[in-house]
Amino acid sequence: MTQTTESVADPTGTEEQPPRRRTRVHRAWFVAAVTFVTIVGAAAFRSLPGLFIDPLHQEFGWSRGTIGAAVSLNLALYGLTAPFAAALMDRFGIRRVVAGALTVIAVGSGLTVWMTAPWQLWLCWGLLVGLGSGSMALAFAATVTNRWFTTRRGLVSGILTAASASGQLIFLPVLSWTVESHGWRPAAVTVALAALAVVPFVWLLLRDHPADVGVRPYGAEEFVPKPEPVTGAARRAVGVLLSAVRTGPFWLLAGTFAICGASTNGLVQTHFVPAAHDHGMPITAAASLLAVIGVFDVAGTIASGWFTDRFEPRRLLAVYYALRGVSLLFLPMLLAPSVHPPMVFFIVFYGLDWVATVPPTLALCREHYGEDSAIVFGWVLASHQVGAALVAYLGGVARDVFGSYDVVWYASGALCAAAALMALVIRRRPRVLSPALV
Repeated sequence: MTQTTESVADPTGTEEQPPRRRTRVHRAWFVAAVTFVTIVGAAAFRSLPGLFIDPLHQEFGWSRGTIGAAVSLNLALYGLTAPFAAALMDRFGIRRVVAGALTVIAVGSGLTVWMTAPWQLWLCWGLLVGLGSGSMALAFAATVTNRWFTTRRGLVSGILTAASASGQLIFLPVLSWTVESHGWRPAAVTVALAALAVVPFVWLLLRDHPADVGVRPYGAEEFVPKPEPVTGAARRAVGVLLSAVRTGPFWLLAGTFAICGASTNGLVQTHFVPAAHDHGMPITAAASLLAVIGVFDVAGTIASGWFTDRFEPRRLLAVYYALRGVSLLFLPMLLAPSVHPPMVFFIVFYGLDWVATVPPTLALCREHYGEDSAIVFGWVLASHQVGAALVAYLGGVARDVFGSYDVVWYASGALCAAAALMALVIRRRPRVLSPALV
């Protein structure tokens, strides 16, 4: 917030009253709020994969591996599109890219109601929704945070990261009830309408840069002019990648984030509902548990942003991955036909850790890559989604082959332990002392 003061003269004209403080909320917080709501609206599609696997298997006879392949394509494109989307935002502006992405998501989700063959699922749900969602990925939140905030970046990135979980919280119960009561097609239409509803909101209220409204970034001491549009978005994205791959921190961040995606979006978000249903739990109950993860994810991610502003990010990552790995190793023993206290404890514990890894990962990208950090984070996010895509597919194949998901839970727990060790290996960037301190 920014504050201004003004003097108030005494009505008698004999003396001046103490200054009266007038508080005004900085415009950056309104932009963050619009971004939050936009990500919530776009997050509806992320609730669908786990809810659609059984209905599509029953209606069309497609194997879980076939359906998982479409989810895998979606997740991979979600990640691979992100770095180019960040560069496109530099070229064409945030509003145009985000409005276009929401429209593509709506078209892809809406067209699925007429599909009759697996290739149509891969085209609509995999290709179109994957490309649209990739442009609405966390690179969007990183770009808004970097442009509009100089201080409180960890907190803001945590809040915006939690927006996706908030969308899951809002839409999962509604969509699970819709699928169970009316079939999967009305749920797909609901997602399309939710994405379209946000488009005018983005176009009218979102702004690309603080200079567009004549203000400084939040926490900045000086006015920052709006940079000229950057041409060659794809070339810049690839150039930043070629520069980043020559550094050790990039590979460690990409590796840990790949495991993050494998153990969240690829595994739990995609396969938790059908895995719980395999043990006799109703789909609505399993989906409600997944939604509760979203509740605690919001709290955990915002808290992680607060911690990131105060503690060393790489140590936070090590703790987060270690705790997640332990929780996944216990999950096969907790699945049952009904919800019981140990399962509730897992949901709370796992929810607090779901995407708590994002704020410290984003902070490490900023620390090592500066102005290119949003694009670098886009590539790191690509690794996150590649990991998610592999497990989304392999999880379905494992279920077809072994008849259960147990082997996937155990493997993911072991991978999280490896990610904790990798996080500790990330070196700290040396601080450069100013001439006055040398």
